[in-house]
Formats: sequence, structure tokens, C-alpha cells
Amino acid sequence: MSAWHKRKISGVLLDITGVLYDSGPGGGTAIPGSLEAVKKLKSSGLSLRFCSNETTVTRKTLIEKLNSVGFSLSEAELFTPVPAVCKILKERNLRPHLLVTNECLSDFSTVDQNNPNCVVIADAETNFSYHNLNKAFQLLKSLDNPVLFSLGKGKYYKSGNDLVLDVGAYMKALEYSCDLQAEVVGKPEKSFFNTALKDMGLSADECVMIGDDIVGDVGGAQNAGMRGVQVRTGKYRPEDENHSTVKADGVVDNLSQAVDLILAGQSS
Repeated sequence: MSAWHKRKISGVLLDITGVLYDSGPGGGTAIPGSLEAVKKLKSSGLSLRFCSNETTVTRKTLIEKLNSVGFSLSEAELFTPVPAVCKILKERNLRPHLLVTNECLSDFSTVDQNNPNCVVIADAETNFSYHNLNKAFQLLKSLDNPVLFSLGKGKYYKSGNDLVLDVGAYMKALEYSCDLQAEVVGKPEKSFFNTALKDMGLSADECVMIGDDIVGDVGGAQNAGMRGVQVRTGKYRPEDENHSTVKADGVVDNLSQAVDLILAGQSS
């Protein structure tokens, strides 16, 4: 085990799905030890933020879902791509064609969607039909200056006991078909992590990101100057520990173990 937890830590960023809880039918369940781990962090005096690419439901619904299984989170602690992309759309006078879940639509209610001049895709789940993807493709091809936003670019995630395709696969399909490069909003983009760091008022070298995605969580955090720690829960695969481009600063069995190491390391 490396000494990642013994250097000064003032802030901790946590992924949600696969770290705090496992999603799936019926709303999901807390991962063993994660409830107590979050309570320890909240009482430790360390700054804590939850950084997720979750876009299948509204932020309000996500908070309610997490709190229903025993967490105590507020929207102010939660960083997801939707508010960030809405801000970008307004600043650039862009009107999106949305390819998202029906449940997520209300989070875009403040954005003008008339006569779309860009496309925003998120983890649309069953809305990623041929018909809907083709509509997004046709709009992009009709524009003189096509703009595609992808809320994250994950390859897959874990839902229940299964691995399922994430938005990145569909982003790549539209990039290939339209000869363009998507603008990614969310992990692993440096700007997404920097927003959370700015909110905490901390520098990157004081913070640790804990996640189950070796590229999106660990690699993204490291690119922003943070330490990245991977848990062996959620979408973790043993081959992640020998990834060709990303080497985690630490690998732990679960969030509980990571938090115990952090708290012990800061008190020694």
C-alpha cells in the first residue's frame, strides 16, 4: 500500500454509484460500510463533496434516493454534469436537442430548447434507440457548426449485478458518424473536478478522489492534480490494477477501508 493517505488531506471527493451504493431495481442498496464511512468523514472536519456523472434522474431524485437508504446528503454537496452544461448552454446561446432519460428532462427546464442548434446526450438508458440516435445524428449533420455535448464518457457501469453500456459508447457513435469531437462535461474532465475544488476552497494536492472507475474517477482526478484511489466495489475489475495508462495512488477493498486509512493517516 502506498503512502497516499499519509500526506496532508483536507478534502475528499467521492463517486456515488459503485462507491456509496449499488444501483439497480428497486432503487439500489448501500454498499456495506459506506454509510458509516460517510458519517466518519462528515464528523472529521474534512471537506466532502460527491462528484458523479449520474444523469438518469434529477439531482433532487438522486439525493432522495441516497437518503432513503441511510445517507444524509444535500444538493449543495453534489456535483453532477447537468447544472454545468446548462450554464454553458446559456453562456453560448445554445439550444439543445436532448437525448436523456425522461426523468432527467426537468433539470433542463430553464434552458431554451426551441429550434435546437446543438445536441446534449447523457446516460439515456432505453431512450438510446435507433430512432432517437438517428434524430440526434440528423440534427448534427444539418448544422453548419455542429456541437455535441456528452455528459461524461464512461464505457460502462454496474447496475444490480450486471455491467451495462454507458453514454461513452453512444458519444463515440455520433462522433464517428458526424466527423466531430464531443465536448465532454463531467468526469474525467479537469474542469469538472476544478469546480468542486473551487467550491471547497482547496488546492488539488490537498484532496483525494475515491471512485470505482479507473479512468473517469482515478485518472480524471490525477489529471487535475489530486490523488486518485480506486475501490474494489462497483464496476471495478481486477485488470484495472494493471491499466495501460492509469495507475491508482491506492487501491482499497471499499470506501470504509479508504476512510479508515485517511483518518488514521491524518492523525499520526
